[in-house]
Amino acid sequence: MKTDTAHTENFSKNLENAEFNRFGLISLVILIIGCLGGITIGLGAINYTATLILVVVPTMLCLSLLLGVAPMKWIINSAILATIIDIILITYFLIEG
Repeated sequence: MKTDTAHTENFSKNLENAEFNRFGLISLVILIIGCLGGITIGLGAINYTATLILVVVPTMLCLSLLLGVAPMKWIINSAILATIIDIILITYFLIEG
């Protein structure tokens, strides 16, 4: 069985570029994570304790990593997690009506 090392090498190269472009990516992550979190809370996550916790914890984790100048790999991974959770909950609250 063969492993695809090109994908891993490409991801590592993108992370190196992320460290180089750190300040631009930080502003983009703050904008996306902040807006998606606010929209999710506004659409109905504030009405249920579990969904409120599910939105606030990953969002604040990502923003805390940004404030603490963590490695971009951690920041990107936490931003992806927060974005996925927000999009799932936004879709749920829009369907629920």
